[in-house]
Amino acid sequence: MSDDPEWFAPKRYGYGAGMPISWQGWAVTIGFVVLIGLASLLIRYSWIGYISTLVMLTVTFIVITARTTRGGWRWRWGNED
Repeated sequence: MSDDPEWFAPKRYGYGAGMPISWQGWAVTIGFVVLIGLASLLIRYSWIGYISTLVMLTVTFIVITARTTRGGWRWRWGNED
C-alpha cells in the first residue's frame, strides 16, 4: 500500500476516478456540489462571475480527485489491477 491518500476508486473502464471510497472523498464531493449550488446564486449578478467560479471549482475538484485516486488516473480496460 502506498503512502498517498486513497479517497476515490479508479474507474473500471476508461480514464479517471469512480466513486469516493473514504469519508474524505465523500466530503470533497459533497462540498463541491454545495459550492456549485451556492455559485448558482451569482447568475443573477454576473454570468462571467458564475462561469469563472464554476471553472475554478471544477478544476480544483479534478486536481484533488486525480491526486487521490487509488492507482492514479490511467486508461483501464476492465482487468483487475
